[in-house]
Amino acid sequence: MACRSPRGEHDRARGRRPEILDAALAVFSSSGFHGGSLRDIARRAGLSQAGLLHHFPSKEHLLRAVLARRDDVVRRQLGEPVPDGLDLVRRLAALPAVTRTRELVRLHVITSAEGVMASYPVHGYVRQRQRSVLEMVSQALERAATHGDLRGDVDCAGTARTLVALMDGLQVQWLLDPEQTDIADDLRRCLQPLLAADPEGRGLTKTDRVISLF
Repeated sequence: MACRSPRGEHDRARGRRPEILDAALAVFSSSGFHGGSLRDIARRAGLSQAGLLHHFPSKEHLLRAVLARRDDVVRRQLGEPVPDGLDLVRRLAALPAVTRTRELVRLHVITSAEGVMASYPVHGYVRQRQRSVLEMVSQALERAATHGDLRGDVDCAGTARTLVALMDGLQVQWLLDPEQTDIADDLRRCLQPLLAADPEGRGLTKTDRVISLF
């Protein structure tokens, strides 16, 4: 009788993780953390609940793993090095259209809503991610202002909060009515009045080429 090697068992276990995370994403993005169950995730992954817990010791561990994989997707879409100035805002605006994964957008919306409660298992993660995104957008706007792409009176920190709030709200609208919601176009209209005037007086902005990429 052939014996399975420890390495073979380890590789098989690792091979099940993507299937389990796919199942967890489907459940968490439709039912949320509290509404979804380990039994539902195990069934979708073709495992018993005991088999699922062999890979992930708790539902919280599963949620954290799903969010970590989502963050990896976002980092890959943003690119390396991370874009600078207004190009970063453009990339962030394009993410829902680029990934075209309604489950990932639903996961963001549901996790953000549930995460406002201090008792939520990943409340700290949700707060820190929000702070990181706000800081990243604010710094991008400050660099755009330094480059002369924004009007001199623009409050970069306040504008960053407005843009992030707009992106979050537009993602909800995109989920409800994707045919009538163009996140990038709506963000472009919000940014346009903040752009510096063309110094040669041609009625264009210095960043027309960048904004046209939205």
